[in-house]
Amino acid sequence: MSYTIGLDYGSNSVRAIIVRCSDGAELGTSVFNYPSGDQGILLDPADHNLARQHPGDYIVGLEEATKAALAESARKDPTFSADLVIGIGVDATGSSPIPVNAENEALALQPEWEGNLNAQCWLWKDHTAVEEASRITDLARKHRPEYVAKCGNTYSSEWFWSKLWHCLHVDPAVFDAAYSWVELADWVPALLVGERDPKAVKRGVCAAGHKALYAEDWNGLPDKEFLAMLDPKLADLVDRLYDKAYDASTPAGMLSESWATQLGLKAGIPVAIGEFDVHYGAIGAGVDEGTLVKVIGTSTCDCGVVSASKAVADVPGICGIVKGAILPGYYGIEAGQSAVGDIFAWFVKHVCKGDASTHEALTEEASQLKPGESGLLALDWNNGNRTILVDPLLSGVLIGTTLHTTQAEIYRALIEATAFGARMILERLEEYGIPVNRIVCAGGIAEKNPMLMQIYADVTGREMLISRSSQTCALGAAVAAAVVAGSEKGGYDDFKRAQAAMTGVKDESFHPQPEGQAVYDQLFEQYRLVHDAFGGVNQGNLGAVMKALLEIKSGVRKNGVIR
Repeated sequence: MSYTIGLDYGSNSVRAIIVRCSDGAELGTSVFNYPSGDQGILLDPADHNLARQHPGDYIVGLEEATKAALAESARKDPTFSADLVIGIGVDATGSSPIPVNAENEALALQPEWEGNLNAQCWLWKDHTAVEEASRITDLARKHRPEYVAKCGNTYSSEWFWSKLWHCLHVDPAVFDAAYSWVELADWVPALLVGERDPKAVKRGVCAAGHKALYAEDWNGLPDKEFLAMLDPKLADLVDRLYDKAYDASTPAGMLSESWATQLGLKAGIPVAIGEFDVHYGAIGAGVDEGTLVKVIGTSTCDCGVVSASKAVADVPGICGIVKGAILPGYYGIEAGQSAVGDIFAWFVKHVCKGDASTHEALTEEASQLKPGESGLLALDWNNGNRTILVDPLLSGVLIGTTLHTTQAEIYRALIEATAFGARMILERLEEYGIPVNRIVCAGGIAEKNPMLMQIYADVTGREMLISRSSQTCALGAAVAAAVVAGSEKGGYDDFKRAQAAMTGVKDESFHPQPEGQAVYDQLFEQYRLVHDAFGGVNQGNLGAVMKALLEIKSGVRKNGVIR
């Protein structure tokens, strides 16, 4: 028997799982909730766009979660031993860059920067760099159009260069103190292998390509001439970043003696290159050409792959097309929504003043409603729009409320809004020739909320499959660890064999119901009209939307489908 460890650094916690290589069975698991801030996120009441995390939480979580998962594995199976672990894989949120010193230590861990929000990890959902992102987009379109062509022709405030440039603007002392910046997905593997030189850290092409404008086509990161158009200090910094980024066929290094002792593992086992959570999640859900993986959590990320031997069209408004970003030998295609679970949590916590039991009660009540019955329509932009508008300066919309509108009706309308946003992405991918023959969903929401999954099936007109693993991102990291370990050590020599053995889908799936699909097609027409008008695509006739919603509502009731 051989096992690998998958470490999943999410928005609120880090999860460790112990996975059996022969069949993907998850023997032990543990979750460590980040202790700092609000559910692990450092906030600023004066700026709702700010979201940071303390790097110390990552280190403590690494040890606590891994040890607990190993202990649980030993309790469950007396034949298990930590000596049977042949590799470690790490996934993380992104773009979540960390300012580090010349020894690759996070600035936030140094006494002089304690409590400084700008010295922390700049979490993926930080949107403080809106102006910088807009300026990067404008300059790239004019001077380096190839840079943004592969990321939907728009650079995002969620991404690497926007955040670094914003730091330089608001806190030049932190920027000057940072010898380099390292993505969380790269920093944790570097920590495990004992790499103390930021220049020598093996960076994953996943983060580099999707967020830092890295591509082999222009020999790596953006050239100094372009970066100097932003600021000469950014041009100087590029020499302290990296020259080459690697796909998941290359390990980040081998587990150091110190961390092996700390965790109770064998020194020298391989640590896989870091990837973003949803990209390894796509691997854990069995992604291949024609399969779209939707990882549904606080936000949603949609990932697909196309053989690198084929030409892939530039797709406006998506997050990126990067060779090797998910699977070696394939272009990784990424799109997504900036908030999904976060929208439901906002409504329950801040509007309804409820808790987890409120989610359950609203779900039960909302599941009794029929499509179109409430007369409501919402936009899923409470945290801006990631795809296809790529605009963080957008907000949520709710249309059609009356004096009789209930909490459950609003809750369902918010779920439907995220499904309509998902359909917008799906149609954009297909419009530009990205094949989507099969959809696999992953994440806690996909697994636990059948009402949501049925709505997604009805809205998109597609079958919704569910990943077999409830820890798909961590599983994908564990699959990568099995591949870099190789068959001689009890792993696999390629991802195809590893995925075939270690991943799968559940027996249950959700098929579109013709009655619901027909109503949602009508509602989607109104969603698209409101989407395009508020998104600045075109003005549209918004005056007709309320009347259309009332007409759909009336039709649903008259046809006797209301319970």
